[in-house]
Amino acid sequence: MDKDTPHKYEYAVDLNSDSAAAKIVRMVGEGKRVLEIGAGPGSITRILRDAAHCRVTAIEIDPKAIEVLTPFCERLYQADLNDSAWPMVLRDEEPFEVIVVADVLEHLYDPWSTLRHIGDLIADDCYAVISLPHAGHNAVLACLLAQDFEYRDCGLLDRDHIRFFGMKNIQALFDGAGLKIVAAQFVVVHPGQTEFAECWEQTPAKLRRALSFNRFGMVYQVVVKAVPSEATSVGISLPSLPVGAPPTDLLAAVVPFPGVRRALKARARALLSTGTRARLRSIATHLGIRF
Repeated sequence: MDKDTPHKYEYAVDLNSDSAAAKIVRMVGEGKRVLEIGAGPGSITRILRDAAHCRVTAIEIDPKAIEVLTPFCERLYQADLNDSAWPMVLRDEEPFEVIVVADVLEHLYDPWSTLRHIGDLIADDCYAVISLPHAGHNAVLACLLAQDFEYRDCGLLDRDHIRFFGMKNIQALFDGAGLKIVAAQFVVVHPGQTEFAECWEQTPAKLRRALSFNRFGMVYQVVVKAVPSEATSVGISLPSLPVGAPPTDLLAAVVPFPGVRRALKARARALLSTGTRARLRSIATHLGIRF
């Protein structure tokens, strides 16, 4: 891999933000012995090591990602999570305090079996921290209503995603794996702040108003802390949880005309690179605003 070309899943993590990665790191805690499954190029691994002072063992299949990931790990195993025998690479490992699976299950043919394997790896008094994209986000629904279900390079419709989960499906995924969700946080993002902003702006106002009644329509990702179902901790149900408000729409407050907002956003997309837009979006989210 060209050293000047970042890996597809290589990104910066702002620990003060409400991003899924930041929530994961905070939920893991400090000084833990961590197993990170599907660690990619180590975007979260690096923060767990440097900021949270964790000792990380990782599992990853992509050779290009492994090149970047290796310096951040105590040990690293190359394994295919679609192969049911992947847990065997850990046969000589002592139990881990935390298992991290960050936006991985949606890439697998059989995430149900994979999560059951993960449950078997969780020892007493240990837990898993797992994040998943939420396919029931209003931006995705708006695309479906527009007959435009186009895959992207990243995000909710990442072209490498082969499984999609609504809120009830995520709950069932954990229930079926013998895991109990004991804590959960939502990444709440307004549709106009997503990669589908243009489609959302073109959605008729009546449809947008109708979608506003979708209780989980602004949940972009779900981050959970899970333990074995037999643990004494009290479990929670994702569909029963409240959803916080998304960041304030600054552009709508300043420019009340939708057509003008669309033109401004289109101009910004034409002038700014994808990386620059992502950095601006991260800063805005940290400040509690959206454009």
